[in-house]
Amino acid sequence: MKSKREITKILEKAENGTRISEEEASALFQCQDLLLLGDCANTIARKKNGAIVSYIVDRNINYTNICTASCAFCAFSRKIGHPEAFLLTYDEIEKKVVEMVDLGGTQVLLQGGLHPELPLEWYTELISLMKEKFPRVVFHAFSPPEILNLAKISKKDPWEVITALKEAGWQSMPGGGAEILAEQARLKMGKTKATTDEWLDIMELCHQAEIGTTATMMFGHVETKENRIEHFSRLRKLQDRTGGFRAFIPWIFQPGNNPLGKKITHKATSFDYLQTLAVSRIFLDNFQNIQGSWVTMGKKVGQLSLFFGANDLGSTMIEENVVSAAGCAHTMDEQDMIYLISDAGFTPLKRDTFYSYHPD
Repeated sequence: MKSKREITKILEKAENGTRISEEEASALFQCQDLLLLGDCANTIARKKNGAIVSYIVDRNINYTNICTASCAFCAFSRKIGHPEAFLLTYDEIEKKVVEMVDLGGTQVLLQGGLHPELPLEWYTELISLMKEKFPRVVFHAFSPPEILNLAKISKKDPWEVITALKEAGWQSMPGGGAEILAEQARLKMGKTKATTDEWLDIMELCHQAEIGTTATMMFGHVETKENRIEHFSRLRKLQDRTGGFRAFIPWIFQPGNNPLGKKITHKATSFDYLQTLAVSRIFLDNFQNIQGSWVTMGKKVGQLSLFFGANDLGSTMIEENVVSAAGCAHTMDEQDMIYLISDAGFTPLKRDTFYSYHPD
């Protein structure tokens, strides 16, 4: 274990804009002085973004819970024929978008399970229709596993799927399906929807197509701290090549109502979350935005995240289904979000998908 003096040298190096190594990140994970890590992460975040903390008003629309993947960490998916299985119609999706727009929302996070039968045309027609009716709404949609599934169903390569969706009006991809980008840990988790390399390859294709994306990490299950560092490192290398990631969003695995959760004896703590958040900000020097996760951690820890490297608190989340299916349900409206940020001493600014600010 490194001495406090050695840890301080690593942190000073990062604060001065010099990239830290994987070995140095490992030393930071061994450091139990959480406030020391947080101070460095906060300094870096403020250098990049000043006193501004952004948020967005959006809605998560899960168009289907029908999925072939059977991921051990998911409490949301169902098989075709299950009494709780659903597939929303275009009209049902449109109604949800209207409700969001009426509340000042500008983004739809549109994701679903890996449906075994929906053709590519279902998706392109949906995006085209929604963009025609809501030209100012960005559909932050799909995920690498969904692209791979569509490629398989349509007998096209992933690039053809990505370009077809882009031509229909698709503009942005969230980081779903990343989980932990270390194949050793993914195999321990059980069946996942894409390999580490497949997830990264689809992200790189999106960046080449000028579809910006976000990156996520789900931790606090079977992975090690070294697996987390590998995840950070794979993201940093891709960002060096493409610059296509707008933000990084780490969040803690929710063990309720899923097979993987039954194997976990200790749920990740707030200390673990804040330490990991801080190390991600320090290591991911080429990411402008790091998002705090009030959805999984609650409002107070979400507020604390602003002192541990986060400069964004994500969405007010008019609707959310996947995390809540695992037994974690926190809610917040726009006024709550503004108060939470202001109360911490920062300047709240409403943003859009592309991190352009809309203070109204």
